[in-house]
Amino acid sequence: VGVWLISLSTTRLGYYWQWYRLPRYLFRIEAGRLVAGDLIKGLFFTFRISGVSLVLALAIGLATALLRLSDSFMGRVLTRVYLEVIRNTPLVVQMYLAYFVAGPILGIGRFASAVLALSLFEGSYMSEIFRAGIQSIDKGQWEGGQALGLTAAGTMRRIILPQAIRRMLPALTNRGIEIFKMSTLASAVAYVELLQQGKLIASLDYNPIEVYTVIALAFFALLYPLVQLTRRPWRWR
Repeated sequence: VGVWLISLSTTRLGYYWQWYRLPRYLFRIEAGRLVAGDLIKGLFFTFRISGVSLVLALAIGLATALLRLSDSFMGRVLTRVYLEVIRNTPLVVQMYLAYFVAGPILGIGRFASAVLALSLFEGSYMSEIFRAGIQSIDKGQWEGGQALGLTAAGTMRRIILPQAIRRMLPALTNRGIEIFKMSTLASAVAYVELLQQGKLIASLDYNPIEVYTVIALAFFALLYPLVQLTRRPWRWR
């Protein structure tokens, strides 16, 4: 039914499929060697920005959660301001601000600007996951750490976090999936990841439906296994 509907739509639009143009953008042979095409290179750039942003977002989220749970009044105020500002403004606007405002000040380019915006955005959501996970641990665990002579930091590192992280993994995995999908917004600052590469190819060959279909299938093939994994909570126990 889906194929028939797509066929009907393209027929009425007067659109003609050009699938034969796509293979060279996936792989091609040069000097007898198999070389990655532009779409595969764009996918590698997507992996790069997603991986770096994920690591930084986890660090920012954990640091923010710990500050919110600390006794520091200034720490709680600053993290509250950070969370309210970041979570109540669009990510694409933050991308522009990171590139056109923070970029010249910090001396960073497109990649670092996109990573900065994406990390701060996702870190704000991950901080709530970390905070909820830490607070879900019974207070008796803290008392046990104190009875063993551990400091507050030692109790957090050795007792609380190992238990909390196991509870937080499904939610954190979902945020990791969101980072992978939202990395496409890096095209707003002309960073050539998978979607931006697709836009360039579509404008060159006038085959947007084929290109965006391949991009959608690539995202689905990569993310579907992770989505299924998060639906099996017993694996995280």
